Amino acid sequence: MKPFYRLFIFLYPRVARLISFKNSKAALWLEGRKGLFEKLSRTFTSNTDKIVWMHCSSLGEFEQGRPVLESVRKTNPGIKILLSFFSPSGYEVRKNYTGADWVFYLPMDSPENAKRFFDIVNPSLVLFVKYEFWYYYLKEAEKRNTPLLLVSGVFRSSQPFFKWYGNFYREMLQCFTHLFVQNEVSIALLKSIGIHHTSISGDTRFDRVIEIAERAESFPDIEKFIGNSKVVVAGSTWTEDDEELDHFANTQPQTKFIIAPHNIEEEKLQECLSLYKHAILYSQLKHPGIDLSSVNTLIVDNIGMLSALYRYATICYIGGGFGNDGVHNVLEAAVYSKPVVFGPEYDKYTEAIGLIDADGAFSIESALELEEILAELLSGGEEYEKTAMNAGSFIKQNAGAVKLVIQYIQENRLLTS
Repeated sequence: MKPFYRLFIFLYPRVARLISFKNSKAALWLEGRKGLFEKLSRTFTSNTDKIVWMHCSSLGEFEQGRPVLESVRKTNPGIKILLSFFSPSGYEVRKNYTGADWVFYLPMDSPENAKRFFDIVNPSLVLFVKYEFWYYYLKEAEKRNTPLLLVSGVFRSSQPFFKWYGNFYREMLQCFTHLFVQNEVSIALLKSIGIHHTSISGDTRFDRVIEIAERAESFPDIEKFIGNSKVVVAGSTWTEDDEELDHFANTQPQTKFIIAPHNIEEEKLQECLSLYKHAILYSQLKHPGIDLSSVNTLIVDNIGMLSALYRYATICYIGGGFGNDGVHNVLEAAVYSKPVVFGPEYDKYTEAIGLIDADGAFSIESALELEEILAELLSGGEEYEKTAMNAGSFIKQNAGAVKLVIQYIQENRLLTS
């Protein structure tokens, strides 16, 4: 498999260059890597700094690694932190993240790039998050005896590690000093291929959403819009989600709906305004003299509010469950002890499966089924109270992953040796 991997890392930047004229993400990927090693060389000039390097594929993985990184800083105040991303969707959003000393793109994997990167940065500890496995970077860490941890890993039998052709992939797992995984299934799969330097920590995002909820911002204008009404907050919705929800929203004037689309480009916002018949944009809410008497739906046309908006919900609907990518973050909603509802595509998300199993969420397959569940939950009663309590308990019972990772780092003196 190594020749195929070498071919992949050879072709990837060239394909990105070919499509960059019509693909903004590819263009950002290329632009961000121009002169990257020169920038790194100018930045890392001290030989005495103790550096922790955390690498994430994109924004979702950053949110999983973030609480670990911030706890590492808190327990080791003298260290420096390097955060790297593979994807523009992570880097462009978090390039100014103040919890790290430096934020960079990761140079494309290769024997030469990995050696040069380690020569320049010389990290004391390396953290890779969830799904990131870059062969030459991992081998370079192993070669230099640099402690290397996997944070919040998830493994499934369909992955190449567990196939007959998977020796190359299994070799990458041997490079890790320790693998922290989310569940028993991952542990069993790893043991089946002779990987035993593992432990279950759970998902660090549970710790993160608790932290976010504890300092969630209040929005007086939203509170005024809601009044004493019951509220459905629909987060990260795609067209398929809005088409499932719009009929119910349009026929329930006494209920308030807050819709936070996954994409807030103008075309999507106009689509939402056409689907939801009694809607305005959040940015219009503060306009003097605006008449809200016939408005029951608020379309959120900014980024960054959603996790705090769930606190106002009677019921939370999470988008993405009708598309190939699957359901978005259910934990941000469940942390407020609110019933959660989402579409049928959630089987790749252990947290969504766990929330269903804990009777804190419902999965629906049609608009009719969605309307039945929303109507029942909005009526209150025992079913609502039980589901809400189960959602909150699920979060609390699964917290603590960060503590386990930090404990391992401290007990093994990974930053004090």
